[in-house]
Amino acid sequence: MNIAKEEAKKLIDKLPDQASWDDIMYEFYVRKKLEVALKAAEEGRVVSHEEVKKRS
Repeated sequence: MNIAKEEAKKLIDKLPDQASWDDIMYEFYVRKKLEVALKAAEEGRVVSHEEVKKRS
């Protein structure tokens, strides 16, 4: 089975039985954002805290 599908099933199974569609979609959204951010960090596509402070 597809890894993404398995992970989606696990995520849904961890939610309470009364979870709404919005709750489920929010969890998927956060999971995707974290995956993208971690990949960017692994590839070195990050900005240091000091650089962010300089830009402000």
